[in-house]
Amino acid sequence: MSNSPDADNSALEIWGQHSLSGNVTISGAKNSALVVMAGVLLCSQPCRLRNVPNLVDVERMGAVLKALGVKVKRDQDFLELDPSDISHTRAPYDIVSKLRASFFVIGPLLARMGVARIPLPGGCAIGARPVELHVRGLQAMGADVQIEHGTVHACIPGIRGRLKGAKIYLDYPSVGATETLMMAATLADGETVIDNAAQEPEVADLANFCRAMGARIRGVGTKTLTISGVPSLHSTDYAIVPDRIEAGTFLIAGAITHSEISLSPVVPEHLGAVIAKLREAGSDVVSESHNRIKLIPGDEILPTNIQTLPYPGFPTDMQAQFMALMTLSSGNSMVTETVFENRLRHVAEFGRMGANIRVTGNCAVIQGVPMLSGAPVMATDLRASAALVLAGLGAQGKTIMSGIHHLDRGYEQLERKLTQIGAHITRLEGADAQAAVEIDGAAATVQQRQV
Repeated sequence: MSNSPDADNSALEIWGQHSLSGNVTISGAKNSALVVMAGVLLCSQPCRLRNVPNLVDVERMGAVLKALGVKVKRDQDFLELDPSDISHTRAPYDIVSKLRASFFVIGPLLARMGVARIPLPGGCAIGARPVELHVRGLQAMGADVQIEHGTVHACIPGIRGRLKGAKIYLDYPSVGATETLMMAATLADGETVIDNAAQEPEVADLANFCRAMGARIRGVGTKTLTISGVPSLHSTDYAIVPDRIEAGTFLIAGAITHSEISLSPVVPEHLGAVIAKLREAGSDVVSESHNRIKLIPGDEILPTNIQTLPYPGFPTDMQAQFMALMTLSSGNSMVTETVFENRLRHVAEFGRMGANIRVTGNCAVIQGVPMLSGAPVMATDLRASAALVLAGLGAQGKTIMSGIHHLDRGYEQLERKLTQIGAHITRLEGADAQAAVEIDGAAATVQQRQV
């Protein structure tokens, strides 16, 4: 891993209000890489994945696959995966409990092996993310699914049985349920139709990966997916799509520091809602080539309202980062979180830096302030960690952010990429990190008493 194995005991020291300039290389999409890795289980031949980010979550998914019998080898941003000999159908609890995406193995494992035993998933504590839609869909395809003692037991009745094609309507366009059921359907007997399917780019990337292995999938990128099952899938060499959430995070880094920066490679269409809101906030985003865009900051940050929605709406994974930008706007903004009920916990940390935010239910009203001040802060989840880095970049003075193990789950060398374009960020390890947090905390306490 390029990221620190001791991130639990690490911190980031961020000195704010430095101009940024240059080009940022955007890594492969975390949320796509994880599910595509699970999709390799559908194939009985070796597969090669390219543009795979070097992240803690990717390493954990690799560990899940190894526990099932997959041979995993990394070379830079390439992953060689050989699922020829699946020796186990039970995923290890100690890894699944830390990585929600590891639950994705249930669909391909069940479709190929006829049985799967997967502990209920873990991950960021940002709200309830139940698996009922996954379970009901698999049951509609003929699987016997039971949840006992925190583990989902799924099997296909009969000897050498196959899942059966079915018509499935999702009550909510869940990304995870869409991906799980689409993978399971690729090897099912007959045709499966998934209505109200998620349309996120990561779903399309998984579908394209499955098609590269010989799957028959129609309607990719729409609300209705039609999958005609095939007897088997074959080896492929596939490149993961660029990470739209990392790209959006860097766009806001440019906006909050009033800096021009370029990003590549990106798929501009995947960033439609984020770019639209950045333009409302006074910045502009222009195309420099088919996969390269530039952020041009405005003279001031204008207040803007956002509401998180399934794609193509504004992504919940960008809500915290955009809120960081709005803390420095010239008026009042409202952020409404409709996807996860616990995804406003970063508000308290922004408050430490001088932000003026009121929360009522799933809405946050942000009254922009002229300046944020560096402070000791704690990351509460993956996207909140990135948002606090952004706030630190825009703040006056020094910010010490602990809890950066969240950051390492989803951003590949974020501080290195920011440093390369002019940010002043240092990763502190062990005793140095602890001392910095304690000193900064003590200074903040004295300052609060004086106020």
